Amino acid sequence: MNLALALLRDNDGVIAINLPISGSLSDPEFSIGGIIFKVIANLITKAVTSPFALLGAAFGGGDELAYIEFAPGSANLSAASIAKLDNLVKALNNRSKLKLDITGRIDPQTDTDGLKLAALDTKIRVLKAREEQKKDISAEQTEGALVITPADRKNYTEAVYRAEKFSKPRNMIGMAKTLPQEEAMALVLNNVQVSPEMLRSLAQKRADVVFDYLEQKGGVAKDRLFLIAPRLNSENITDKATPSRVDLSLK
Repeated sequence: MNLALALLRDNDGVIAINLPISGSLSDPEFSIGGIIFKVIANLITKAVTSPFALLGAAFGGGDELAYIEFAPGSANLSAASIAKLDNLVKALNNRSKLKLDITGRIDPQTDTDGLKLAALDTKIRVLKAREEQKKDISAEQTEGALVITPADRKNYTEAVYRAEKFSKPRNMIGMAKTLPQEEAMALVLNNVQVSPEMLRSLAQKRADVVFDYLEQKGGVAKDRLFLIAPRLNSENITDKATPSRVDLSLK
């Protein structure tokens, strides 16, 4: 009941209800009280079973406000995710009694693959940066700072392959074979190690990113936002959205 009231009341304590009334007031079977009771009962039921649908109906976003999706291996907010968070900010700032649980999560398969690709991308960026005389550049500084063309990706993937220390196919005289880009990339990715702690860190970073956006960009008070322990699996997801995500829960 507390959640239902927090969802329905605005910051002035007013509950605005659209009543589907038609008919004549002189009709002895006409009952405004009965209509009001039925509408309120339906709203309370919806608040309990589909709180984000109720919130989204008023501020935009619908049930999809219940999660924020990420690309595999990434904790960067997409334009679509930012738009959803902006709708959520409007809703939370208009419903000041609502609080929000924020749970980062990962998908073990797709996020492992995504982290491996991100590791290769970082190596490529570092190599290109060094070739352009940007010495001692860190991975963070290379993020988004360089344009990597398809030709760059081919050439630097081969360079990364040559530089890596793992066992490589050899030719007749014992030297490492030159492989097609796809094969070289596959071998590099197969030898990138992704630990459970890296996956946990990714899930936590996703939750932190959402928390920070709501607080810093949206102005939602931090005492209304709660970080929940990360979930490191894709279990119990009933919607069709990606499991690389942050789950949100109203209370």
